[in-house]
Amino acid sequence: MNPRPLGAGGAAPPSAWHPGEQALQARAGVRERMAAVGEVVVRDHMPDQHRELFEKLPTLLLGALDAHGQPWATLLAGPPGFVRTPHAQQMDIAAAMDPADPALAALAAHGPGAPVGVLGLEPHTRRRNRMNGRVAGWGSQQGLSIAVAQSFGNCPKYIQARTPGLRAAVTPPQPAQPLGPSLDAAARALIARSDTLFIASASAARPGLQRGEGVDVSHRGGEPGFVHAQPTAGGLELRLPDYPGNLFFNTLGNLARHPLAGLLWVDYDDGGLLHVAARAELLWSEADRAPWPGAQRVLRLQVLGGVWRAQALPWRWTAAQPAPQFHAMRQAEGVQGLRPPT
Repeated sequence: MNPRPLGAGGAAPPSAWHPGEQALQARAGVRERMAAVGEVVVRDHMPDQHRELFEKLPTLLLGALDAHGQPWATLLAGPPGFVRTPHAQQMDIAAAMDPADPALAALAAHGPGAPVGVLGLEPHTRRRNRMNGRVAGWGSQQGLSIAVAQSFGNCPKYIQARTPGLRAAVTPPQPAQPLGPSLDAAARALIARSDTLFIASASAARPGLQRGEGVDVSHRGGEPGFVHAQPTAGGLELRLPDYPGNLFFNTLGNLARHPLAGLLWVDYDDGGLLHVAARAELLWSEADRAPWPGAQRVLRLQVLGGVWRAQALPWRWTAAQPAPQFHAMRQAEGVQGLRPPT
């Protein structure tokens, strides 16, 4: 893609990165390099290879904001083909409104124009592509339609490979269970054994229309137990390592400006979804990073509440094939496995 042309009066066009992302890139010493990268890799349309991936997936991740500016993440499911891209700047999703899903409920409440983040992830091939946009329409007949604002790829790092298949017996979803700041024993157990989570974030409580503004939803992977949970007087604190990535700093840049996150865990054995709202803080010290070989930063997340939706998905997944990066990082630091939380 050619660099974007100069704007009116010869002024440079808005950056692909908003100020929060630029600040993190500057701290990492890559701001100038990433300014050039952004002009090439962040598009205002979906390339054909992205459209091909989205249209064959049986699941799709979404991030959305509720009326209070709280991000929520969710995973939608359907037969391959439930996501369509009529053209490079539009995505249509055959998704019915589910008021028990906090992300879908947030989108429905806002209506057209609501910002939304999209992640298409194929775990068994470790392919993933991102798209951020605005709701163009939603109804019982046409489903959810999204107008593309930004589209870009992500590398396959840290993805635990697993293959989906239909559950032997699909039962109707059970009623959603609201959870307080401490969650509950089952939710904490899911977090303790998980090797994957997803995180929704936003550039502001109400993102503007400038290039780079909006909602993101991204993947985080680690070895089972990589998210550490610690009870606090206010409920539950989670700590999540941030490993070397593509230097876009979409999620961390958002959280630097708007420190609220929406977390999502998938029960890959039985199709349940755990949605969690949290307040985020980024930690940089070596002591904070110590439990996770290779981590460059740590996200501290104070849980605000959550929703558990048992058997929300028709899919189950095979056992994970570990991402190779974690073994390499342990070898580099001479560590045999995850260090226990202190």
